Amino acid sequence: MQDKPIIYLYTDGASSGNPGPGGYGVVLKCGEYRKELSGGFMKTTNNRMELLAVIVGLETIRWPHAHVEVWSDSSYVVKAINEGWLKNWELKGWKKVKNVDLWIRFNRIYKLHDVHFNWLKGHAGHPENERCDALAVNAGAGAYARGEQLPEDYGYEDNTLI
Repeated sequence: MQDKPIIYLYTDGASSGNPGPGGYGVVLKCGEYRKELSGGFMKTTNNRMELLAVIVGLETIRWPHAHVEVWSDSSYVVKAINEGWLKNWELKGWKKVKNVDLWIRFNRIYKLHDVHFNWLKGHAGHPENERCDALAVNAGAGAYARGEQLPEDYGYEDNTLI
């Protein structure tokens, strides 16, 4: 088996109000390659955007069984994996799980790769984290400034699938 390089996935989510306009930002790095992604919603929450950033980043990876190092300032996301919350939620049939639609979507893509989660302190000068924050904030502000009614991130209240 040929060794594949490590993919570094940096993510951040932002919301102005909870719920309110928000967005996500992603920076993917692999060797000399770099890709940035972002998206905004009129009505969402910070935790949904933090999680969606990871999902979008993982969904962007084209080869199977990639070794991915995720760096996030979201304790919610990092602890859900590193402390086994995700496994427990799945075993209990996703009952009473907030953002269940996104966690199920995450779980599908997460299982396709070798993913390790690392927490980093937000707004502490880490270049990729700062870039992700700027992408997320700008995406949320852009959705708000355009006065869009869609995309609206349904599911923040009732956990219905998007």
